[in-house]
Amino acid sequence: MRKRKEIIAFCLGLDDTYEDYPFHDPNWTIMRHNGNNKMFAAIYERKGSIWVNVKCDPNLAYVWRNAFEAVVPAYHMNKFHWNSIILNGTVPVKDIKNMILDSYELTKPKKI
Repeated sequence: MRKRKEIIAFCLGLDDTYEDYPFHDPNWTIMRHNGNNKMFAAIYERKGSIWVNVKCDPNLAYVWRNAFEAVVPAYHMNKFHWNSIILNGTVPVKDIKNMILDSYELTKPKKI
């Protein structure tokens, strides 16, 4: 999983999601929940690779960063709650998907 379209397809496969381009910059794809419009993934190209920003439990954010050099404090985001995954082939697909799923769960609409 190293291409933008693969990440977008995975995110769109989750319930009630859509892609957005709010910055008027085609480099930035934002994946959101339909119910609350919250972002759960930001996809962009930087330094020759596709990067994905995902929300994390603060305790897990550091675990992921220590596990993989290609998981770093999020670019342009709160470094305590968000990580960037650099899609350079060094992070296993299952872990990329798990980080996206965690972000999806942390940001989805709350049930009343």
